[in-house]
Amino acid sequence: MTYNKFAFALGAALAAATLSFAPAASAGEVTLLNVSYDVARELYKDINPAFAAAYKKSTGTDVVIKQSHGGSSKQARAVADGLEASVVTMNQANDIDMLADRGLVAQDWAKKFPNNAAPSYSTMVYLVRKGNPKGIKDWADLAKPGVEVVIPNPKTAGNGRYTYLAAWGSVLKKGGTEAQARELVGKIFKNVPILDAGGRAATTTFTQRQIGDVLVTFENEVNLVRAEFGDNFEVVYPSSSILAESPVAVVDKVVDKKNLRKEATAYLNFLYSDAGQEIIAKHYLRPRSEAVFKKYSANFKPISLFTVDEVFGGWRAAQKKHFDDGGEFDKIYSSK
Repeated sequence: MTYNKFAFALGAALAAATLSFAPAASAGEVTLLNVSYDVARELYKDINPAFAAAYKKSTGTDVVIKQSHGGSSKQARAVADGLEASVVTMNQANDIDMLADRGLVAQDWAKKFPNNAAPSYSTMVYLVRKGNPKGIKDWADLAKPGVEVVIPNPKTAGNGRYTYLAAWGSVLKKGGTEAQARELVGKIFKNVPILDAGGRAATTTFTQRQIGDVLVTFENEVNLVRAEFGDNFEVVYPSSSILAESPVAVVDKVVDKKNLRKEATAYLNFLYSDAGQEIIAKHYLRPRSEAVFKKYSANFKPISLFTVDEVFGGWRAAQKKHFDDGGEFDKIYSSK
């Protein structure tokens, strides 16, 4: 199914998490549930059979992988509320930290796998309509009167949260003040006509419902749209943006109960393998492998990136200040 048909068929229902079930496991099969973020659907559609084939070849064991997708924070809350994920593959560390605080994931989860347990990363860029009629080039352009900006809800979606922080951080990185950053972000969100719950729903709003002048989302998502729709859209890179890592973790409480630790760990390790990194790069996510990155370098335009740690003091500090109830985002959006 093409991206176009896929997005159209799901429509507005994409705002909610969806769980796609593989056929029921037979005797001798092992079943894993990967709870993931909204715009990783196509990635894991390719990762899962590749891993299953490799694991079968090396161990003789059949593995069936089920997927659940939705806004990253919404997915994390579902796991906290009892959804029995074997692994979580999110788009921000904050959501896995919350699961660690609940005792579902190891406190040192980020040290369990290489690169802070993030086998890939991305950044926030813009998708505009053909010809870029509003002349959008950088973060300040999103705040101009008459520009409609499509961004998913930072309270539920990781890419909404990264977009907010990228815009805020762009001011600070240029020597601006917190007050100036708050002003810019406030103006941008005044231009947001609708806050979808997840990134894929926001993409549908922009591409299928024809709402907005610009969609701000992950680099991999805009490139998937651009590849599908061709000349209908253009990708614009701002002067700077944020490093958006995609961290992963084994859900210890579940895998220990179900005796799935070996398979779950192998599944996440596969993401770092040459085969896994190739699939990641083909889906426009930036791989950690230098060799694979070089091979697909044409897909990844150079851009100045800053981290959540360097600008905001880490995810926990950013969450508390900006996204907790009553935080900066609530104050900004309530005054819209």
